[in-house]
Amino acid sequence: MLLTLACIIVFLAAIVRGFSGFGFSLLSITALSLIYTPAEIVPSIFMLELAASANLLPSVWKDVHWKSLGPLTLGCLVATPVGVYFLAHLPAAPMQMALAIFVLVATALLWRGFALKSMPGPVASTVVGAASGLTNGAFGIGGPPVILFYFASPAGNVAGRASMVAFFIATDVIGLVNQSAQGLVTMATFWRAAVYLPALLAGVWLGVRSFKSVDAELFRKIVLMVLAVLAVLIFARAVLSLNG
Repeated sequence: MLLTLACIIVFLAAIVRGFSGFGFSLLSITALSLIYTPAEIVPSIFMLELAASANLLPSVWKDVHWKSLGPLTLGCLVATPVGVYFLAHLPAAPMQMALAIFVLVATALLWRGFALKSMPGPVASTVVGAASGLTNGAFGIGGPPVILFYFASPAGNVAGRASMVAFFIATDVIGLVNQSAQGLVTMATFWRAAVYLPALLAGVWLGVRSFKSVDAELFRKIVLMVLAVLAVLIFARAVLSLNG
């Protein structure tokens, strides 16, 4: 029964991932944490993230904004160890609350029409990548800074979604390397990932089909709504952890 429920959760989160290019980890981990401990599911979810990105990348390769991707990845690589240090020495809940509030404010601004007139340069892109690495290392939520980066930029919905797919391959590899170093990647991790894989692939396929049939403005609004929901989930998880 629990395994069936877990597969349903993975399937629904994968639909969001296939459609928007992000959201799978946070949605699935938040829901699956009600069934399993984080140590049991987080490494498996990262493996599924890699599978989802690998599945999507060939179809979006030509649309990736490679010029911005390099500085973003560099910033992520540099800042992830700092985030891991914060994870080990600072309480995560206040940082999660701050991230959630920032994401909600930024989402509201984007909804009202805020947009950058040009793509940020290498320095600004590296800073955004560092913010992603910092939050990914600190509590496994590295997506929001990069999502906001692309959806505020003139790159466009297609290029932004494609670039996020490519970027998350790098962050997932970095995350798995760190988890493996902590002894969290075991044979059970591979078994869970294999069991969930059909649900992931089916959900991603359905999400991609939905993306192809939606117009650009509606897609942008849906992405912002999903981002707002994720921010609320981040905040709620932080509050629950503070209250024990």
